[in-house]
Amino acid sequence: MAAAGERQSNPGAGSKMRGCGIITSLLLLGVTYTAAQGLTEVSMGRFTDITLNVSSPVEFVLRNIPSNISFILIQVHTQYNNITLSISKIPSVNDSVTGVDPGLLTALITNQTLCTWYLETTSPDPLLASAITIPFTETDPIPGGCNLEFSLDVDPNVYLQYNLYETVIMFAPANLGHAREETPPACDVQMGQGSRWRLQYDVYQYFLPENNLNDSDLLAHLQKMTLTPDITANGVKLATLTSSDRTTMSFSSVPGQGVIYNVVVRDPVLNTSAAYVPVHTYACSFTDPMDNCRTLGQVSTKVFFTVCAIFGLFICFFGHRFLKTGFFSMGFIIFGFFMFLLLTSFTQLNHDARLSLSALMGVVGGLLLVAYWWRFGCVYLCVLLVGLVLGFLVAATVFFTPIGDYSTFRNDSIYWLTFTCIALLVPAFMLPIPKVLNILSCGVVGSYTLVLAIDSYLYTSLSYITLNVLKRALNRDFSTAYSSVPFQKNDFIIMAVWVVLAVSGVITQFCRERERPRFPPAPYLIWKRDRERRITNILDPSYHTPPLKDRIRANLARIRRFFRKEQSLGERTPLLL
Repeated sequence: MAAAGERQSNPGAGSKMRGCGIITSLLLLGVTYTAAQGLTEVSMGRFTDITLNVSSPVEFVLRNIPSNISFILIQVHTQYNNITLSISKIPSVNDSVTGVDPGLLTALITNQTLCTWYLETTSPDPLLASAITIPFTETDPIPGGCNLEFSLDVDPNVYLQYNLYETVIMFAPANLGHAREETPPACDVQMGQGSRWRLQYDVYQYFLPENNLNDSDLLAHLQKMTLTPDITANGVKLATLTSSDRTTMSFSSVPGQGVIYNVVVRDPVLNTSAAYVPVHTYACSFTDPMDNCRTLGQVSTKVFFTVCAIFGLFICFFGHRFLKTGFFSMGFIIFGFFMFLLLTSFTQLNHDARLSLSALMGVVGGLLLVAYWWRFGCVYLCVLLVGLVLGFLVAATVFFTPIGDYSTFRNDSIYWLTFTCIALLVPAFMLPIPKVLNILSCGVVGSYTLVLAIDSYLYTSLSYITLNVLKRALNRDFSTAYSSVPFQKNDFIIMAVWVVLAVSGVITQFCRERERPRFPPAPYLIWKRDRERRITNILDPSYHTPPLKDRIRANLARIRRFFRKEQSLGERTPLLL
């Protein structure tokens, strides 16, 4: 009986085991189904790395939200592929945002402890992204809470546009914080200290390492520009805007160089702050088939600046010794630069055509300067033009420093007047000693051409010494742009090379030319003097030299006789003896 009882009890136990197995299977299927749907749990204040593509949208879930939290900001970042972040499964205009750095601000209701968001992309390839949720209390200002320009009711995003000259960021004004389900303060009813007009905005900039296009490195650096304490510790504050200022700023575009921008809104009364969603750019495209971020620098540009660097290094060490070559190079720079400005301003030619015509005009200008020196031998006028090139480089270097970002120089009249004065002071002070001015110009300008050549192959911020001036001359809106660029390890090395080359070239030329005359006489005067000497001095062997025209004719006749077939003289037979 006991055995029977045991046998009777075994089927019951087996049914229980089968029931548990069914439940376990259902749970496993549920987990599998959830994983297939891309459910991802996130934590407040912590980054979560995800991989998504067009076939695997992601659902974010944030649980256990404390009751003192009034708003949750979620943001997701990718390198260059657009992604869509939304509150609902089917995105709409008012509850979704698309971009490489999208963010959404969710207002919580009473007793809400869970939030859900949805993320999708149209990219067929696996896409690396990073997401984070940031909580705001009722005392924190709300980024984008007074949005009147963009599609979202509350828009915490920083919008970015760029072109060849400048990068522009825009953001919506913030509003004061409030508790859950309270009516938000009115944005524009009053303008006192009890309204959002007391808020201030700090704009920060952060440069990525040079020549780094790695997506994982970008996401790691974005973490340094997301939370307010990290932003103030790692970013560079460029400006502080008040609520009466325009929420727009522009910066100089640096193609190929990664840069992150973010805005921190501060409430000076409650001593609280909140950060917008950071935005990044490389000022170039990753998807263009030609001249994209990974292949910046056209072949024509590389050839042009490589040839310029060869001539530049030559005049750096031998510019005064070979005076005509030095004058040709300086004339090439002056005429080529102004030709490029004119072609870019008044024509729609492509880059290669403009560069070719500028080079052609530079050659003509260099030959004209050499011809003027050959015919008239006017040292001061030629050296004045050479000194203006040095003065231009000195003035450009002055405005390359933080001095160029002073608000005073955002006025074009003040900027160009100051720039011209600095450029003229250099030759004006040194023109009484033209030999020194010529050698200094050859050494400094000639060595700088190597910097431009390096930039066509490997990025360096030193090229923006002259590029910023070129941008300012071509684009009127560039006057409002901040021209700050990163100055990192490569730039220090290249700057050291530039200084060493310039000093070495100047010292070499001073040592070589210290016992020589300041300038040789004009070649035309030497030729004229020799011709008169040959005419008047019959004892001079050169007196009996035929004129140049007769010598050319004689040489041509000699060449013709060399190729002419000999005429037959008739029958040739040996003499009969």
